[in-house]
Amino acid sequence: MLGIACDPLQHTSMYERGSDDSEDSDGEGGLGNVSRVIIRPPGQSGKAKRGHLCFDAAFETGNLGKAELVGEFEYDLFLRPDTCNPRFRFWFNFTVDNVKQDQRVLFHVVNISKSRNLFSSGLTPLVKSSSRPKWQRLSKRQVFFYRSAMHQGHYVLSFAFIFDKEEDVYQFALAWPYSYSRLQSYLNVIDARQGSDKRFTRCVLIKSLQNRNVDLLTIDHVTAKQRSTNRLDRSFIRVIVVLCRTHSSEAPASHVCQGLIEFLVGNHPIAAVLRDNFVFKIVPMVNPDGVFLGNNRCNLMGQDMNRNWHIGSEFTQPELHAVKGMLKELDNSDVGRMLKSALISII
Repeated sequence: MLGIACDPLQHTSMYERGSDDSEDSDGEGGLGNVSRVIIRPPGQSGKAKRGHLCFDAAFETGNLGKAELVGEFEYDLFLRPDTCNPRFRFWFNFTVDNVKQDQRVLFHVVNISKSRNLFSSGLTPLVKSSSRPKWQRLSKRQVFFYRSAMHQGHYVLSFAFIFDKEEDVYQFALAWPYSYSRLQSYLNVIDARQGSDKRFTRCVLIKSLQNRNVDLLTIDHVTAKQRSTNRLDRSFIRVIVVLCRTHSSEAPASHVCQGLIEFLVGNHPIAAVLRDNFVFKIVPMVNPDGVFLGNNRCNLMGQDMNRNWHIGSEFTQPELHAVKGMLKELDNSDVGRMLKSALISII
């Protein structure tokens, strides 16, 4: 893991809890995510007992808006819509604890906004626990995606699960989470391990609306002096621009992007050839606010940035505005005039 500190659940709280917020809290966290909500059977109150499930999504990349007990073992789960945009409800990432040994449950995610998705083709949710930190897909035999007459004809994702360890905290997610904090930790690690032969430079392209870094990595073998004087041994420069996580829920793309960066700055002979012949401009997280907040597609303002490249407002989409500015500057600069070709790859 490259020396990156990380707890087993990547469960970093995004809200400060007060001293009076205990295990028995029934409150909800900021932005509509549940925050240690304990679900009790009807007519019961007081201190929670084992088996009264405690749901939490008030952490970075978390998403769960509400949980309801609808049967002895059944729970309806409601995803929180993207901030400022009720249309998008697909990403989920939440934890469950205070379980009872061998407790059986049936979870129904009842408000998914996409009826056509990979669940109908066999995709299943991920699960891990504090004692088993490796993500695993649930068995297809445990997962069902169907149109439910009990939910006004909406599509419902249902999955059965058995909690086998009382002391564990269980985490469920749509895909392997990759948070803004994890990206910053990774970039700090590879930046610190660079030797005298620097293979990349890192700068902050822009700050997001919530003041998070939108990082830009430049990977090549062209020195700053060569760039300023145009004293290059090549007749042209090929630039490859890689943009990642414009849609915040597409977390697997961040794992791909990290692997790409790791290879390009590494010692493999092919990586050296690539650095000699290409300039890589990589923006590993275009939408850091949406990622942090646990949104599905949108930024803080509820805008699907991958559908707004023609706008790219510096006030509501500063990230897009900065990326477009970077591309225009590259095209108009001295280096840009030497471009033979440019490839933009959006992950």
